[in-house]
Amino acid sequence: MRPIRASEVGTYLYCARAWWYRQKGIESTNQAEMTTGTELHRAHGRQVIASSLTRTLALILLLVALVLLVAFCTRQII
Repeated sequence: MRPIRASEVGTYLYCARAWWYRQKGIESTNQAEMTTGTELHRAHGRQVIASSLTRTLALILLLVALVLLVAFCTRQII
């Protein structure tokens, strides 16, 4: 008995029949839809990374603005 991989568990949980077909070496008939779905997942992943980078940049700019504000206020007092 061969070990079951984590990706196979995900396939089984999604569709036990798809898992069984894959075990028997039968190719899926909806390759176009699967390719489209894979591309949508990749595009979403790129959007998540872009939004994370944008958020990080915004936080850095906010910190720079706060440091400049403190420096300006300190300069006005002295």
